[in-house]
Amino acid sequence: MTAIRPALPADYDRITDLWEASVRATHDFLPEHAIQTLRPLIREVYLAAVDLWVYCDAHGAIDGFVGVADGRIEMLFIHPQRRGGGIGKHLLRHAIETLGATALDVNEQNPQAAGFYQHLGFVVTGRSPLDGQGQPYPLLHMALPDAARPSS
Repeated sequence: MTAIRPALPADYDRITDLWEASVRATHDFLPEHAIQTLRPLIREVYLAAVDLWVYCDAHGAIDGFVGVADGRIEMLFIHPQRRGGGIGKHLLRHAIETLGATALDVNEQNPQAAGFYQHLGFVVTGRSPLDGQGQPYPLLHMALPDAARPSS
């Protein structure tokens, strides 16, 4: 039985490892120093700053996670060996239906992720030439059209 459950601080090391594995598999535009700079920020700052949920397999292993803050999906990562199995879709639906997420940013240089969000109803609403840390990794701003948003 798989489950989506709230993350616990005891999960942070595993989540951070999963984040790094996922980034290495999907963010080939990031240099090594950027990953090494982000890793402690993920572990010590960013995970605690969001409403964080994990997707666990039948054995309790964490295969993915999603973090939401102020109606925005701030992070969604899947273990690279589990990509393509529906985990991202389950986490995204949870973020929308349970946590009220309606917007997100995605790296423009990660077209698979942008395509995933578009396939599930998000549309591009804008673009920024810099990421949230002011680095030259352009972001696409995406949101659910009003018709796709869950009713209140």
